[in-house]
Amino acid sequence: MTETGSRTYTVTIPAGKAGVRLDRALADQLPGISRTRIQALIEDGCVQIGNGAKDKRRVSAKTKPRPGETYVVVVPAARPPKPEAQAMDLRILHEDDDVIVLEKPVGLVVHPAPGNPDRTLVNALIAHCGPRLSGVGGVARPGIVHRLDKDTSGLMVVAKTDRAHRALTEQLAARTLTRVYRALVWGIPAKREGMIAGNIGRDPANRKRMAVIKRGGKPALTRYQVVKAIAGAIGVVECRLATGRTHQIRVHMAALGHPLVGDALYGGGPTEHRLAQLPRALAVRIAQWRGQALHACSLAFAHPADGRIVTFNSFALCRFRDFFAKHASSRKRSGAEAPRP
Repeated sequence: MTETGSRTYTVTIPAGKAGVRLDRALADQLPGISRTRIQALIEDGCVQIGNGAKDKRRVSAKTKPRPGETYVVVVPAARPPKPEAQAMDLRILHEDDDVIVLEKPVGLVVHPAPGNPDRTLVNALIAHCGPRLSGVGGVARPGIVHRLDKDTSGLMVVAKTDRAHRALTEQLAARTLTRVYRALVWGIPAKREGMIAGNIGRDPANRKRMAVIKRGGKPALTRYQVVKAIAGAIGVVECRLATGRTHQIRVHMAALGHPLVGDALYGGGPTEHRLAQLPRALAVRIAQWRGQALHACSLAFAHPADGRIVTFNSFALCRFRDFFAKHASSRKRSGAEAPRP
């Protein structure tokens, strides 16, 4: 079960608290913990006198502590609530006894988190599968092997058994689980294909962002290829992940100078300068875009049951799939091949 980690506090009773109830004295010294919570911790045996192993006095909320006495308060790790089953439409491409392969739409959060307590993919999976989901990921993330950001659409594989979960996780670690994405980026990369390598970690200037950093972080590798140019100002790029870091494609393409269309967090918002370079109809559409233009279009892995390689491709829920045919500049103008998905 996933836990956030317990916390231990050591509190010495000051002289001014002589004769005050223990629950009140501790609450005054621990402003981040309510008096009601302190009372519950005392009742559960999580508060003990810390004056040595020989001091076995039993304490209660009404205990009158002595000045100078030390108390140890242990706040147990928070356990995430078990997600509820909530029926939602799922676009399932394949399902068997071990795995589910599905296409996640834009706007759907993968698992419950602060700000998104329900109506997530996990809630839908519980409604669809009941208890037949892997528990390796913890109570809050049953079956979840890998994730997609809320505004990223595309293919995901879900584990129904612990054996399948471990097998897929091992493939992720060994980089043998293949994930291919299509993205719209601002500008056309001068180098039509290449590899972006750079450690990714939390942006020290903005903790909500990730960034390519020189020291620390985790190694990240993205291969990209330009497959089409749109109006000479937007590139359709295919990206292959060798690693799976948070926001990896978004961070790496922004570091290359070509942030994803619609990705305001990484500089891909529709500025007036960018929109002015586009045909009017296209500019109007892009101006209304919300979230990054990124779709997980291909997924391949060794099936946990028998090791055979299975491959899935889908653009059904890609909100910009029509861009692959419309608004495209000619090959002569763009210099890039434009294969259809």
